[in-house]
Order: sequence, then structure tokens, then C-alpha cells
Amino acid sequence: MSRPRRARVTDRSRRRDRHGRGLRSSAAGPHLPFLRTRVDLFDDIVAATADYLREAWPDELADTSFEVAGLPAEPDRTRVERWSVDRAAGRVVLYRLPIERLAPSHDRRGAAEDEWNHRVLVEGYVFRAVADLLGKDPWELAPDRWRDG
Repeated sequence: MSRPRRARVTDRSRRRDRHGRGLRSSAAGPHLPFLRTRVDLFDDIVAATADYLREAWPDELADTSFEVAGLPAEPDRTRVERWSVDRAAGRVVLYRLPIERLAPSHDRRGAAEDEWNHRVLVEGYVFRAVADLLGKDPWELAPDRWRDG
């Protein structure tokens, strides 16, 4: 049973089919829910944030596609790319490994706080990538989202 994806994942299916044996079966078994991996969590956060931004900017992001890749296909040797934007094609690609692995480490206070910090980190990069696409400041994209009152 597969779950629907709202953000397209690039170049991941080839690695799952090793040695011509087909896709791996679920580690949890047929009667238990699927395990949530870091990759799935990252994809879900990107998809949810993309949906939020599409609702906030429907005209500007109507034809924009959001994709997730592990690393850039052709890395830039002068800087670490965490996303790429193709304005002509209306495409935003977020690179999971640079975002997660090069993030500043936080104190280990608890699993709930770690998950919250991870979500904020990934959402921040989605906001930055969309701001880059639209030529705006990330704080302009959703000013009401960060208000307390």
C-alpha cells in the first residue's frame, strides 16, 4: 500500500531496486503501518509547506512543481547548494542531505523538540527557495504565520 505524495521525489526509485529483485517489502509486515523514515518525514514537511504556500500565493505558485533530491546532480564547488530554482520551468528542487546534515546541531532535550526543530529547519528552506523563485523576502510570504496574537 503506497501513500500519496504531494511533492515529487527525484532519483530515488533506482536505488530501491537492487540487483533486479524488485522493491523491498515493508519491514513492519503487512498488518502494521509503514515506518516513517527521515526521508519520508522530509518529503512530508516539504509537501505540507508547499501546500501552505500555494494557498497563500495561488496565482504565483499555481504551476510550480516542488521536488526533493538527495544532492545536486552537478554540485557547485564554490558553495553548498540547499535548493535550486528554475524560474522558466516553474520548478523548485530542495536537496535533503545538505539541509539536514549541515544544519547547526541543537542540544538533545527531547524527541518532540528535535522534531519541532527539524520541521522549522526544513520549512525555512522551503520558504527561502520560494522567496528566491518569486523575488521576495521569505518573511513577506506569510507574515501572519509567525504572529502570536
